[in-house]
Amino acid sequence: MIPLTDFVAGHTYKGEDGGLYGNRNNEPPIEHQQSAKRQLAEIVPRDTEGNPAADGRIVMISIGMSNATQEFSVFKRMADDDSSKSPSLTIVDCAQGGQAMHQWASAEARPWPVAEQRLSAAGVSRPQVQVAWVKLANMRPQGDLQKHGRELYDDTLRVLRVARQRFPNLRVVYLSSRTYGGYSTSTLSPEPYAYESAFVCRWLIQDQIQEKQGFDYDASRGTAEAPLLLWGPYIWANGVNGRNSDGLVWERADFAKDGTHPSRVAARRSPVSCWISSRHRPSRRRGLLPSVRLFPPESPTPAITKRSN
Repeated sequence: MIPLTDFVAGHTYKGEDGGLYGNRNNEPPIEHQQSAKRQLAEIVPRDTEGNPAADGRIVMISIGMSNATQEFSVFKRMADDDSSKSPSLTIVDCAQGGQAMHQWASAEARPWPVAEQRLSAAGVSRPQVQVAWVKLANMRPQGDLQKHGRELYDDTLRVLRVARQRFPNLRVVYLSSRTYGGYSTSTLSPEPYAYESAFVCRWLIQDQIQEKQGFDYDASRGTAEAPLLLWGPYIWANGVNGRNSDGLVWERADFAKDGTHPSRVAARRSPVSCWISSRHRPSRRRGLLPSVRLFPPESPTPAITKRSN
């Protein structure tokens, strides 16, 4: 198995080519970048009713399961300690243990009220949520890529649509697939399922780029059904075989006893946790800039910088 970012010409995996965005491209198509920038320009401080307000908040949340909350909670601590964090930004970890995409997929599912409780505890509201990171996984997948992948695709699309309904100002969602699963001692998410979850991220983004039904994010064209989708950190590497793009490796010591959940040290050095560190950014060319500087120009994912004058 080869990281999507490292595919070479002519290489395929179960009929899939490489690149985060397909055709060995690790950057979004120009049109999608332009669309993303328009959505990002709508990310501004808002009051609890969702109206733009100079003293309002921009809320970024996470959605996912145990691995997601382990990684994102570390990111939140690192971000909150960073002096360059925008004073308007509130980060809320809404990911929950045992709550994979299937468990989030219904509008009445248990994770949603828990997420809202966490927002309330942080002193923010649903209309202030404008950015999210979603880590894709289902528990104990079975079958080939087309079976388990399509199940994860369907569940995730439902999650994204519910999220857009619950958070009416949610503009952009960053997707990540699983970490390396080759050390797993259980059926929770071993290989090749962990690796193959990246193709599901890509399918979702590609279908939005191709304007398939159910993916419309532009309220000016009617009812927005989903947020705009981009890749967040791509965190899979083939064990100790370093990625060509950035040298990322995963050693056995990076995982807990079950070989699936990150160790405390690994959670801190995960590319998710290190969004705020330029040393870990996979590319300096995919920068997407909102009007409020949540992202430095060189970062493809939501960092935490103040507005520059």
